[in-house]
Amino acid sequence: MPLDRRRATDALLLVTAIAAVSTSAPLVREAAAPALTISLWRTTLGTAATVPFAVRERVVPNPRDRRLILIVGMVLAAHFATWISSLSYTSVASAVTLVSTQPVWAAIFSRQPVHRRVWTGIAVAMTGIVAVAGVDLSISGRALFGDALALAGGALAGLYVTIGAEVRQSVSTVTYTTGCYGVAAIALLAAGLVGRVNLIPQSAATWGWLLAITVGPQLLGHSLINAVLQRLDAVLVSVSILFEIVGASLLAWWWFGESPPAALYPAAALLLVGVLLVISGTRLATPPLE
Repeated sequence: MPLDRRRATDALLLVTAIAAVSTSAPLVREAAAPALTISLWRTTLGTAATVPFAVRERVVPNPRDRRLILIVGMVLAAHFATWISSLSYTSVASAVTLVSTQPVWAAIFSRQPVHRRVWTGIAVAMTGIVAVAGVDLSISGRALFGDALALAGGALAGLYVTIGAEVRQSVSTVTYTTGCYGVAAIALLAAGLVGRVNLIPQSAATWGWLLAITVGPQLLGHSLINAVLQRLDAVLVSVSILFEIVGASLLAWWWFGESPPAALYPAAALLLVGVLLVISGTRLATPPLE
């Protein structure tokens, strides 16, 4: 595939993924179930949806890739557990701001050289996030625990895309996604059983929302992100995912009648500038594909 066409395809897939993950917050609110329950079923149903395609491929990753898939699955489970749980302990503003440090962590974890323009782009994008979410760091023990969970969620998200980008160089999207979701589901099941969480929703409506979460944020969101990680830089993907906050705010406006903050539009502009800076910085640090 010609380079320009390949870049256009990856850009379209990434935009679709961001639109899909933007529906996560409204759908999670509608599901009205424990964090571990939602996380367990979105990964379990996601695994069930991708297993037939993985079986059809009949490809077994080498031992190194299997170890990395095991690690990244555990990281994904921990990300879901920490990030969603943080909302029960600290303010939404603090949780959103701290989990949005994902690009910073991705740059720290990256094995590739990070150009100073990329760091500038990350700083500009983070400024946009703070403008939307604000900074509301409390000093109570409960709030600090929630802040720590959200920060851990951001670090785990950065690690998730960084390891994923490495594995995707030699493992297909379907095989990687199935393995990752499967490991995450097992880990979340174990956590739920140990914590004695009610993992079986009783409401048919909740099951419907869980199915929507699986189709949208999980399959169209995470799976397409996994797909573009083969060619796009993990830091660029992490910064781009921050647009989820803008998308979620607009959806909440339409869905729940919650007016978006006045800073949403300038924040979106800052995010766009940040992404463009990261793109240009990535090209300066890495030779173009031939």
